Amino acid sequence: MLENLNKYKVVLASNSPRRKELLSGLGIQYEVKTLPDIDESFPEGLSEVETATYIARAKADAYRGMMGQNELIITADTIVWLDGEVMGKPADEKDARRMLRALSGQTHQVITGVCLTTTDVQKSFATVTDVTFSVLSDEEIDYYIEHYRPMDKAGSYGIQEWIGFVGVESISGSYFNVMGLPIQRLYTELKKL
Repeated sequence: MLENLNKYKVVLASNSPRRKELLSGLGIQYEVKTLPDIDESFPEGLSEVETATYIARAKADAYRGMMGQNELIITADTIVWLDGEVMGKPADEKDARRMLRALSGQTHQVITGVCLTTTDVQKSFATVTDVTFSVLSDEEIDYYIEHYRPMDKAGSYGIQEWIGFVGVESISGSYFNVMGLPIQRLYTELKKL
């Protein structure tokens, strides 16, 4: 279905097992390349969509000097947005508890910015999903952190894990976006290349 990608060597610039699983689901050949210590900071005052796309583009720009003529680099960044605050990956268990307590009983947005980069073109977009959590007890939060170690996840949770089973009351938008890659939108954008 994505024969137009045959002219490219597709590179997923992410170590995320969830992004690898989702991209593999499209049935395209790709390889994974990652660079250590890419700066994921962003200027203050950006909206939630601007923040996610800014970081995805910054990740892509880190690869530009190493790109081959026929490469297509896919970068992504997922943030959780609650009441004007960006919740990225937690610094430690205390920070994870703080984030999950803040999300408890609230509706928040999960935004994934994606950037598609070749030597000729750069296209970025973002997908927003609303997620509503039930009220979580401290015992449930502690259990999740202890057993699932969500230190590599925006907002300190993975919807596909235990906390999603017991805590997510509803979502409006793409489930896969909450996992870290809005795969339907990505497929649509890849078809246009």
